[in-house]
Amino acid sequence: MAEKPKVAFYWCASCGGCEEAVVDLAEDILTVVEAVDIVFWPVAMDFKRSDVEAMKDGEILATFINGAVRLSEQEDMVKLLRRKSKLVIAFGACAHLGGVPGLANAQTKEKIIDYYYHTGPIVENPEKIVPDPKFAEKQGFELPEFYEDVRALDQVIDVDYYIPGCAPTPPVVKNAVLTLLSGKLPPKGAVLASDKALCNECPLNESKPDEGIKIEGFKRYYEPEKVDPEKCLLLQGLPCLGPVTRGGCDALCIKANMPCTGCFGPLDGVKDYGAAALSFMASVIDSNDEEEIKEILEKGIPDPMGLFYMYSLPKSLLFRKLYIKEEK
Repeated sequence: MAEKPKVAFYWCASCGGCEEAVVDLAEDILTVVEAVDIVFWPVAMDFKRSDVEAMKDGEILATFINGAVRLSEQEDMVKLLRRKSKLVIAFGACAHLGGVPGLANAQTKEKIIDYYYHTGPIVENPEKIVPDPKFAEKQGFELPEFYEDVRALDQVIDVDYYIPGCAPTPPVVKNAVLTLLSGKLPPKGAVLASDKALCNECPLNESKPDEGIKIEGFKRYYEPEKVDPEKCLLLQGLPCLGPVTRGGCDALCIKANMPCTGCFGPLDGVKDYGAAALSFMASVIDSNDEEEIKEILEKGIPDPMGLFYMYSLPKSLLFRKLYIKEEK
């Protein structure tokens, strides 16, 4: 009997939703399990780092890594998995673009530590103690270093493919896994989802006027106005990012009357998702007056970074480029 290809899963800085996405395959997970040998999945099975270290370089066919990289332990582990794997897949928005954890890059490391260990509203720390890897080492145990920045996976190691989403939907996960196992691999660097904008699969797309969308202002998600479930949400003033976001999620948020927040990331060729989203959103405002446009944006979109860079701040061109030394 031929040996099954080996597959691994690992979780870095994320909420755990991508691990749930694998479980959400339901009965389809049996198709995956029958086709592969899962040799590392610490969140679900009793595997250790030493198990990976004992493998030959390149022995694992594909490793699916979710989450951004914030700690030295995470960097060490993804570099080890990169060495042991033929293919590495950035699995989910955090590994793909930095994700929600990447919004921390809007603050310094010092400010974050100060808030959570000194000044936060429920903090009681009169001795001002903070995690110290050097102190931990003296006590005989390891404590990961908290890095200055949150990084997307490909800012730390070489990545072969990307599965987008927060979290990736079961059909996208299943199709991506079967594609990788088929041996008919797409070009390196491909995002294993639709290459068209979300609007192409949105059930409200036909409600858009032929002359294009023009709106006089934006609504907040919580505002009491009733949302028409038969009409384009952007046309109703809700800041939906579907026109600049990759499809493949089956428009699940929109079907629940919630606008797209962009978790599937940019379309091919777009270098800065947030900049593209901001540019598009400004273009639909029905005004040519600079001050009026500014007022509309400030009132309806009070947190532009949180909206336009919710999942992609570490990959933004607005922030300094990270130069990561390659492991020798």
